[in-house]
Amino acid sequence: MISWAIGTLAVGIATLLLVQRKFYPYFWEDLLYYARVRRVGKAMMARMKRGVVTYLQCFELQARNIPQKPFIVFEDQILSYRDADVRSNRFANVLRSHCGLKQGDIVALLMNNEPDFIFVWFGLCKLGCEVAFLNFNIKSQSLQHCLQSCGAKALVIGSDLMASLEEVLPTLMDSGIGVCVAAERSSLKESGIGVCVAAERSSLKDSGIGVCVAAERSSLKDSGIGVSVAAERSSLKNIRTLLDQLDSASPEKPVLDAPPPNLMDNFLFIFTSGTTGLPKAARISHIKAVMCMAFLRLCGARASDRVYLTLPLYHMSASLLGIGGCIELGATCVLKRKFSASQFWKDCLKYDITVFQYIGELCRYLVNQPKTAKEASHKVRLAAGSGLRADVWKELVRRFGKIQIREAYGLTEASIGFVNYTDEIGPIGRASYFNKLSLPFEFLKCDPQSYEPIRTDSGHCIKVSKGEAGLLVAPVMFTNPFLGYAGDKAMSERKLLRDVFKTGDVYFNTGDLMLQDHRDFVYFKDRIGDTFRWKGENVSTTEVSEVLGALDFLLDVSVYGVTVPGYEGRVGMAAVVLKDDHGLDGERLYSHLIHTLPPYAWPWFLRVQTSLDMTDTFKQQKGRLVEQGFSPDTVQQPLYFLDASQKTYTPLTAHTYQHIVSGKKRL
Repeated sequence: MISWAIGTLAVGIATLLLVQRKFYPYFWEDLLYYARVRRVGKAMMARMKRGVVTYLQCFELQARNIPQKPFIVFEDQILSYRDADVRSNRFANVLRSHCGLKQGDIVALLMNNEPDFIFVWFGLCKLGCEVAFLNFNIKSQSLQHCLQSCGAKALVIGSDLMASLEEVLPTLMDSGIGVCVAAERSSLKESGIGVCVAAERSSLKDSGIGVCVAAERSSLKDSGIGVSVAAERSSLKNIRTLLDQLDSASPEKPVLDAPPPNLMDNFLFIFTSGTTGLPKAARISHIKAVMCMAFLRLCGARASDRVYLTLPLYHMSASLLGIGGCIELGATCVLKRKFSASQFWKDCLKYDITVFQYIGELCRYLVNQPKTAKEASHKVRLAAGSGLRADVWKELVRRFGKIQIREAYGLTEASIGFVNYTDEIGPIGRASYFNKLSLPFEFLKCDPQSYEPIRTDSGHCIKVSKGEAGLLVAPVMFTNPFLGYAGDKAMSERKLLRDVFKTGDVYFNTGDLMLQDHRDFVYFKDRIGDTFRWKGENVSTTEVSEVLGALDFLLDVSVYGVTVPGYEGRVGMAAVVLKDDHGLDGERLYSHLIHTLPPYAWPWFLRVQTSLDMTDTFKQQKGRLVEQGFSPDTVQQPLYFLDASQKTYTPLTAHTYQHIVSGKKRL
């Protein structure tokens, strides 16, 4: 009887396993990942009960627990968790005593990748300031807009980026925005960068704004061109240095008379491109920042890992997922000033890298590099990131060995995200029952032209079926807050969908089209609206259109993105209408782009038309333009190509077109 019962049980279990393998092949992967998410959540709640609530407090906890462990490795520098804590304390004390910054101030940070980006950031956090990360590629108009939109009181800038202030510095001073230049003593001395302020002495004096330079005063004197002011000599008394104050500053954290932080309060501003033209300052809550810190652990990283970070720190993926992920683990971050495909595997060997973060373009550059002996000798076991195309993914794994890829999807503004924790190549994540328990989400049926959700007669939205692309939305809740954009309530409201499935509910609209297949894998399909992604950056077509529209020979401009074989994302293209009696001045257009837009936002292709197609509400119709692309066989109008070597736009011939699509000519 017992043997019969055991046999029956064994048959039942075997049958269940067969059914599970056939109909739910990823059940165990889903369950195990959900268990990992639960463990991470419980650990976070346990820390909060001990008073460790914020991103900064998590760092300070690690500085106490593992003070001697390397935190940041940068070139030949090795900085421990304790070193980072002390230096950020010193920055906090100097910024407070010498620059007058205080709790509640909003301070913009414009620096390249270097350790002091992190230490200035943490120092400002220790003062209770809200920090706004600025993209170091932005030009004068966008820079001024970013500072004004987030309400910045001051700007901390790297000395190597001072040239970007030349046109706007007088305006910043008139607006009451202080400027602090963070630099090593020698870097400012050797850079030879001059900042010319075309202002009367009285305007500088009346503004009450000093220019704070992170260098000794002697270095300014020695360089002779550090700061040139077209005003009387006495106005230079407002220029202060910082680094000569740093060593004498207190290494202790400044004491603040402040209540405990609220997890829903704003922690950071991170700028994101959108349909409004200029960048938008997305508010990042404390809870969002702390949740981001779990990313590397959820991908399988460990405390013993050395994480290679080449992405710009102003990106959420680098600052919150990368630096934050290392802090959460207690791991070491090897920070790179700038990504270099030719140096990548050499660095992996030199620094014993075991994990690296990527965007899709980074991986494409790696697989396009000539083969070297060093690429086979690395210790990398894990790569985590987003935007990896399936063909590049396959080649990356084939060529560089057993590297576990963890492709993910996330947003700056909200916490909804996915991680592909399986070995399936292509998806960005899973949409199983367990995944929805962690962070709920849905895919909505939407209009193919307007991309607005389709609603029933009762006014509620409709979910798409499996295998059908739909608009990704997620309910606004404690674990998925949306604080909106600074200074733009209308745009903030447009990101919200109300009464989605029942009256009164509120969902965040990601603006991304996704597809859930019959195995519950999720695939990214497209980004709706007037934004496209190129070289790992979001490009606002409205902003590019406004820049091109400033040229006196262009009557009308329509900017959009088109796909190019072998490239991730979409490259910029513009349909332009010339003014009467004007021709296309390619050299002037190229020169204008150099001075106004970062390279990733340049339109590489132009089509010259007599008019632009418009809707009844005078919105540009871009669907046909996108569909036709830049093929001379498809487009009947004159086509032009940005020839960087000639510094102009030249006619796009069939020969050049073939070289571009075949990969012989690189963009």
